[in-house]
Amino acid sequence: MFIWIVFIGIAVISYLVQSSLQSKFEKYSQIPLSNGMTGREVAEKMLRDNGIYDVRVVSTGGMLTDHYNPANKTVNLSEGVFNTCSVAAAAVAAHECGHAVQHARAYAPLQMRSALVPVVQFSSSIMSWILLAGILMIKPFPQLLFIGICLFAMTTLFSFITLPVEIDASRRALAWLGNAGVTSSYNHNQAKDALKSAAYTYVVAALGSLATLIYYITIFTNRRE
Repeated sequence: MFIWIVFIGIAVISYLVQSSLQSKFEKYSQIPLSNGMTGREVAEKMLRDNGIYDVRVVSTGGMLTDHYNPANKTVNLSEGVFNTCSVAAAAVAAHECGHAVQHARAYAPLQMRSALVPVVQFSSSIMSWILLAGILMIKPFPQLLFIGICLFAMTTLFSFITLPVEIDASRRALAWLGNAGVTSSYNHNQAKDALKSAAYTYVVAALGSLATLIYYITIFTNRRE
């Protein structure tokens, strides 16, 4: 019963955090920067200021789909960020460039996360089926559920390694936004608030993954009852 209370609690918190993030993004998207810089211009300036010239800034479809791709060295900004002049756009663009700076500086947690990507992709592709089959066959073949738990543990590990990567990227972004004069004393805290809300989504995701992992482990350990 306790684990279900935890699941429901995390689900509610996740919904509230996601709603808060979207609300704040929409709110801060209406607040323009005094210098008139778009998300693309903010990203390009941050890359140049950090001595990075081999990373391209490109536009990608969707909302809040912004990400840095270390494989092809691109900062991918969503349409609502790429051509928009706002506090939210500047915060998001600087955050993604923070990942590019991490990559250029060989930031250890980012390297570890990148190394885990192929493993996690493989695990995710078969994990659900193995876990389902493992639960159905737990009496005659408990090893199958154990394999599924090991695969799920990799995704949980990935979620927790992601936390310092995202927090550090936001830290780099906020420091640069202030030092470069992109944000001012009037809107810097708004950029900080937007990035803090985004960080909460990763925290909730990691806790949800951990709770699910504990749930499967509980099933495995209680199989003889």
